[in-house]
Amino acid sequence: MKPKSKVLIVAGSDSSGGAGIQADVKTVTSLGSYAMTTITAVTVQNTTGVKSIVPIKPKEIFNQIDYSAKDIRPDAVKIGMLHSKHVIQSVIKSLNKLKIKKIVLDPVMVSKGGAKLINNVAITYLKNKLIKKILLITPNIPEAEILSNTKINSTKDMIKAGKILIKLGAKNVLIKGGHLKSKQMNDILLNKKIIKIFRSKKHKSKNTHGTGCTLSSAIATNLSCGKDLIKSCELGIKYVNEAIKSNINLGKGNGPINHLNSFTINKKFK
Repeated sequence: MKPKSKVLIVAGSDSSGGAGIQADVKTVTSLGSYAMTTITAVTVQNTTGVKSIVPIKPKEIFNQIDYSAKDIRPDAVKIGMLHSKHVIQSVIKSLNKLKIKKIVLDPVMVSKGGAKLINNVAITYLKNKLIKKILLITPNIPEAEILSNTKINSTKDMIKAGKILIKLGAKNVLIKGGHLKSKQMNDILLNKKIIKIFRSKKHKSKNTHGTGCTLSSAIATNLSCGKDLIKSCELGIKYVNEAIKSNINLGKGNGPINHLNSFTINKKFK
C-alpha cells in the first residue's frame, strides 16, 4: 500500500505514546498517509500525568519545518502544542514560507492530567495572530471557553463561542462537545455561512488520552487526500469514536485510544 498523501505534524512529544506527535503519526499512518514531524517540546508523561516539559528552541522548530518541507512538500499541516509566543512566531514564519492552505490547529492548552501546556502570553498571541492563518481550529470546550472568554454549558453556548472565534479571524471552527454532560456527542462545525452539528453516541470510557490530537490529525489527513472540510470532519469524528469504543485499557490513569481501529486484518499471522 502506497501513502495517499503527505501530512506535516507540528506538535509536542508524548513519551507514553497516547497523545502528541506519537498519536498524530499513528493516526496519519492508520488512515493511509505519510507523516512528517516537527517536535515543539519533549514531555515526560504517562497516563497518570505530565512529569516535565522540555521545550525545543524556536529556531530549531522553524528549521525542522523548513528543511523537511523543502524535500517532501506536505499536502496538509496539523499543528498541536505551541507552548510560547516565540514558538508561535517561529511557526507563523515557516507557514508564511510554506504557503499551504490546508492547516488544522488543535489549540492544546491543558493535558488530560491537568498540566498546563501553554502560557497566557502565547494564548493571546495565538488568538490575535495565528488563527487567521489556519483553515480549521479544533478546540474542546475548556479551550473554546479560554479563547472566547465565555462559559459553555450547552450546544447553544458552543455556537456562541464559535461565532466569537470567527469574529476573531478564524475561518472555520470545530468545537468538540465531549466535556458536556450528555448521552449524545455534539461536535459543532461553523463558519460565516454554516452551522453543522455532528451527532454521535457518547462512549463511556476513562481511556480518552489523545482524542484531540487524534481528531485534528485525522481531519488533516482527510483534507490532504482531497476531501472537503465537512466530510473530513465527519470521517475524523467517526475514526475517533471507534478508537474510544475499542477501549484498549492501557495504563493506570487516562489511557490511550486505539489508533489501529481502521485496520481490518484478513488473515491470521502464524
